[in-house]
Amino acid sequence: MHIIAGLGNPGTRYHMTRHNVGFDTIDFLAAQYRMTNFKSRHKALIAEGMIQGRKVMLVKPQTYMNNSGESLAGILSWYKADPAQLIVIYDDIDLDPGKLRIRQKGGPGTHNGMRSIISHLGTEDFPRVRIGIGKPNTEMDLADFVLSRFTPEERNLVNEAIERAALAVATMICASVEVAMGKYNG
Repeated sequence: MHIIAGLGNPGTRYHMTRHNVGFDTIDFLAAQYRMTNFKSRHKALIAEGMIQGRKVMLVKPQTYMNNSGESLAGILSWYKADPAQLIVIYDDIDLDPGKLRIRQKGGPGTHNGMRSIISHLGTEDFPRVRIGIGKPNTEMDLADFVLSRFTPEERNLVNEAIERAALAVATMICASVEVAMGKYNG
């Protein structure tokens, strides 16, 4: 079983913010594959189902972004899953709005949610899908920026990226991370 986790912050205050594109992607996957029956377990909202004939779990950690690792470490431990079975989807300020970057493994960069996951799992060896949200202008605080909403033009680009991210996840599950990288990075 693949565990597909989208990072974000719970609550309506954070709905549709830049930092919540991981949650938005999980919601898109849930609607696309009819996995809308989320249950609260392991400090997360979890739905199980099938993508392209493969069993998956969709996860939205409810621990707030900076503590995402608590939830995901608990889930991997409970299901005796290897970190390689985990796919994490999250926002990236180093990519322009709407750009995707898929990687087999790697460090957290400046992302506190990824820092938490790597710390709790004790490894960087799990695939991830990064969705570009752009950088703040020099006057804006980074925390304020990631918790802000997109302009309409940026939102359109990000919505397209979310759809491509969903296709990339299906490719990662059915083919490989390498195939998804070749097809969707850029």
